[in-house]
Amino acid sequence: MRKLFYLLLAFAILLTANDSFAQMNRKSIKKNNKRISSYRGKKSGFSAKNRYNAIGISLNAMNYYGDLSPHPGEFSTDLAYTRPAFGISLSHRFGPRYTLTGAFMYGTLKGADAKSADASDMENGVYRHQRNLSFKNNIKEFSVVASFDLFENMSTYISRVKWTPYVYLGAAAFFHNPKAQMPATALDGTALPNAGEWVSLRDYGTEGQHATLEPTDSNYGIKEYKLLQFAIPGGIGARFRVNEVIDMAVEFGFRYTFTDYLDDVSKNYVDLGVFKGDKAAEALSYRTNELGPVNDEHTYQLRGSSTTYTVERGYGSESPHSKRGGSNSNDVYMVTTVKATYILGKTFHRAKFR
Repeated sequence: MRKLFYLLLAFAILLTANDSFAQMNRKSIKKNNKRISSYRGKKSGFSAKNRYNAIGISLNAMNYYGDLSPHPGEFSTDLAYTRPAFGISLSHRFGPRYTLTGAFMYGTLKGADAKSADASDMENGVYRHQRNLSFKNNIKEFSVVASFDLFENMSTYISRVKWTPYVYLGAAAFFHNPKAQMPATALDGTALPNAGEWVSLRDYGTEGQHATLEPTDSNYGIKEYKLLQFAIPGGIGARFRVNEVIDMAVEFGFRYTFTDYLDDVSKNYVDLGVFKGDKAAEALSYRTNELGPVNDEHTYQLRGSSTTYTVERGYGSESPHSKRGGSNSNDVYMVTTVKATYILGKTFHRAKFR
């Protein structure tokens, strides 16, 4: 009986202790739940913990504005010559509104007088159509741009805004090399051996870059243009949150270049004699003859030669009035972008409750 009494006493003490611990645990849980429900995060603002990196891929559309545009109006372009481009990027978010992005883009610019210019436009189109020049140019662009969001994000990437418009501005370097298809025949009617091939126009110095010009020539002092050029990218965009780590963005922007030779056209025609018998260079410099018989004939003897050529008046010969392009402004290309970005690394830190 004594053993049974001690056993019942021990069981009673255990029940009392267990009930006390349970009451204490319920109070602790209730207290922690109250703290959790009222937690709003730290109010210290944007910090290093809020910064993050992201990689992106983009599909772009490229358009060109320059001497071979349909007309000389502001940012005139032929949408029929819109060409695709592809890009990759790495971004760093370093402020509540600010992102720095480095990117590489590869794409093509293209233009042609015969297809873009309106021959019935007697003010501008007819001249451009009659000029009959064309080109394509593969662009390899490296850029660094800073973007500014309209809506700020003071928290981590997990809590970033659902969408925001933004503007961007930066600097770019690009490699280019304008090309054209070699005509079937030379100006004297002889067949050219590489007819139809895409050739580098820079190699032929179509505006006299490789020739010895006279001081009275309109293009005197002209120099060969460089294949490495610089540009100022700028534009607008909008970014949309897809999930915790993926964003989509659309952008429209311009590349203001420091060259007028994206299309190999800038200054005046030269006397075709400066090419010293290089029939391919002659044919690439003056292409009006490919349109058919000359309407307004101008016959002259080539410089340093007994050969005479008949060209369309105002084209293919040395004169201050024989404009091949307009050197008063540099070329521009436009880029429309659809981009997907993936946020790298885990920068979200769990809240600690006390």
